[in-house]
Amino acid sequence: MNQISNSASSKGFIRSETGLGMIWGVTASMVLLLIGTSVASAEQTATESVKSTIDEVIHILNSEELTQPGRLVERRQKIEQVIRQRVSYEDMAKRALGRPWIELTNTERQEFVALFVQLLRDTFACRIDNYADEQVLYLSEQREEKFAEVKAKLSGLKVDTLLDFRLADKVGHWYVYDVIIDGAGIVGNYHAQFSSIIRDHSYGELVNKMKEKTLMVKAFETTTAP
Repeated sequence: MNQISNSASSKGFIRSETGLGMIWGVTASMVLLLIGTSVASAEQTATESVKSTIDEVIHILNSEELTQPGRLVERRQKIEQVIRQRVSYEDMAKRALGRPWIELTNTERQEFVALFVQLLRDTFACRIDNYADEQVLYLSEQREEKFAEVKAKLSGLKVDTLLDFRLADKVGHWYVYDVIIDGAGIVGNYHAQFSSIIRDHSYGELVNKMKEKTLMVKAFETTTAP
């Protein structure tokens, strides 16, 4: 069960080549918000919590009304609302940053979490439509005190993807804090990138790079919005 609290890593600054599991990494997080109203009760199993969330996201993806021209933003916002209720963005950001988190002020932590959420959203939002028609098979669930790992398989037309959702029980509700896709974790991926930048430059430089990327994406979206 040690793997429940540890994550794999991969190389490359602020990049990822993973699939539907990135929905959990705020694939469609359109606004810089943290945990919202709790929906997934710990009275559910961790698997039930994961399944209900994915079902809701896929339902929105398959909605004919929301695929109409001009409703893209609304569609993404609806998906973000679902994810925001089930994902602990602060835990993800803290684990991705690692030890430097301890030295940050509350204001700096809030800034970093907001940038981290935006970074994930910007990186993966454009890919979400590719997974509307794929099937999810839930394989197993492991529990250790207040932590759980739900293993699933995403079956597509061309390739299958293995997903491990890692969750924590917080005050009676399950929240995802990492997703492992074919052995590579969201948190581990970003932790490797962040650590490299801080080591070679500084924490301030990492924040600047994250801000620059966010501004570039916003400028692109402004010029290409429907």
